[in-house]
This record gives sequence, C-alpha cells and structure tokens, in this order.
Amino acid sequence: MPLIKPVNGKSPQIPEDCYIAENATIVGDVTMGEECSVWFNAVIRGDVHYIKIGNKVNVQDGAVIHATYQTAPTNIGNNVSIGHNALVHGCTIHDNVLIGMGSIVMDDCVIESNSIIAAGAVLTQNTHVESGSIYAGVPAKKIKDISQELISGQIDRIANNYVKYSSWFKEES
Repeated sequence: MPLIKPVNGKSPQIPEDCYIAENATIVGDVTMGEECSVWFNAVIRGDVHYIKIGNKVNVQDGAVIHATYQTAPTNIGNNVSIGHNALVHGCTIHDNVLIGMGSIVMDDCVIESNSIIAAGAVLTQNTHVESGSIYAGVPAKKIKDISQELISGQIDRIANNYVKYSSWFKEES
C-alpha cells in the first residue's frame, strides 16, 4: 500500500482513476487530477505548502515534488511528465511539459507550455522558461526552440504511454 496520509488536517485528494505505486508517498495538501500516475519511490510532500497537479501527469520513479513553507507552492498543469529522479520544488509548470530524468527545478521557476527540460538540467531559482523552449545544462539555459515533432513525439507520447503503463499495473491488482 502506498503511504497516503494527512498532515496538519489536510489530506491528499486523489481521483479513483489514478495509479499510485505501492511504495510511493503522498502526504498533506496535494490535489491530483484525472489519469495521473505516481511511480515507485516517488514522493509528493504537501506538508509545508500546497501541491496542485493537473490531469494526465506522471511522476516517475524516485521523483520528488515539494514546496517551500509559506512562500512557494507547486503547481503542475496537464499532460506533464516528471522523469525518473527529478526534483520539482516550489515552482509552476504549465501544460504539455517534459521534465527530464534527474533534472532539478527550483523555487519560483515558471515553465510555460510545450517545453522540455533536458535530463540532468538544473533550473536555478526564478528561471522563466518561455513556451516552446528546450532548456539544458547546469545552470540550465535555452538551447533551442521546440519543434511540433518533439511536442507530439516526446511530450504527448510519454504522457500517453504512462496512462497505458499504469493500466497494466491496475489490471494486476
């Protein structure tokens, strides 16, 4: 059973159609949309501020989503993939975004729609990623504009695949 528990009187709100892995942790003021999945060893910790997650968001293995006490909540839009071991902290991620494996998104960052944060990238505090951009590096910088092929070939494909993958695990339980 996943660890899902209230903190300070606020309990996670998780729709029935979401998949939560057996060793995932979701605590506190967390609101999730439809068709989300939270994978093995992922942590969504809404103890110090709220975390809002849209529809069709996948939080892959080992990822951590947190916020900063009283100053920086975390807001995640629809159709977002958060890669394995990524850290998303006190930021805003709009719709149709891919956060690459092992990347770090720090407080008060804003990632506009149709963007990719490359694997291993570090978005330092207050970074603003314009819509349609690819950011990479440490610290992360814009490396190019995104193509429509990458939007459908990466962002949409991965989000849709994770809805499919989660159905395999729901069938087994």
